[in-house]
Amino acid sequence: ELLAGGYLHNDVHTVMGPGLEQYARMPELDDGKPAWKPAAEQSAMPEVLRGVAQPFAPDGGLRVLEGNLGRGVIKVSAVAPEHHTIEAPAVVFNDQNELKAAFEAGELNRDCVVVVRFQGPRANGMPELHKLTPYLGVLQDRGYKVGLVTDGRMSGASGKVPAAIHVYPEALDGGPLARVEDGDTVVLDARNGTLSIRVEDDVLAARRPATTDLSGYHTGYGRELFGWFRRSASNPEQGASFFWNHEA
Repeated sequence: ELLAGGYLHNDVHTVMGPGLEQYARMPELDDGKPAWKPAAEQSAMPEVLRGVAQPFAPDGGLRVLEGNLGRGVIKVSAVAPEHHTIEAPAVVFNDQNELKAAFEAGELNRDCVVVVRFQGPRANGMPELHKLTPYLGVLQDRGYKVGLVTDGRMSGASGKVPAAIHVYPEALDGGPLARVEDGDTVVLDARNGTLSIRVEDDVLAARRPATTDLSGYHTGYGRELFGWFRRSASNPEQGASFFWNHEA
């Protein structure tokens, strides 16, 4: 479907040979012998998988966000349209476990944009932050407007909560997230693709970037072996990989 619709580049070389059309076939047994045949043209479950002529959304399920807080991505496919935009005071955490403690103490029962920073590839290897979603989902169910902004990673687990993830430059590198303070008004607008803070640029630039103790993520259990990988990691949009970071 994507190939026929012109949404994929076919001029590539793969382990199957030249062209992606190699992957538009399915293996079957023909008289007991393996044979490659064209894949089905119609989805057997259109409520799960649709063709390009009838997509679930005309512009896809991901949006790039960019503004004075950096550049990131948001998954909107599971977020209700009324939650695609949020403007609320920031509540800043330097560790994902701090959010859990604040939630259990009842400190997040309000409209807020939770900022969880120092979770990028160079800080602590960009860990999965999926366990934040249940807490934020509960707050949303209570009627609060909530959102998440982080330089950390989520593998599709942001769910119904608007979450700007993979934001860079990351806080460890002195990115804008390191200058966000509790109470700053953060605007996450998935409709227009913006991620910003309502603080004048000169005021934001004059702030001293926050720091935090990351030693617990860098030592013990062999973590020292991965120090070079963290220091050499590229930004998330380039794959957070030391292979492609030519500045390392």
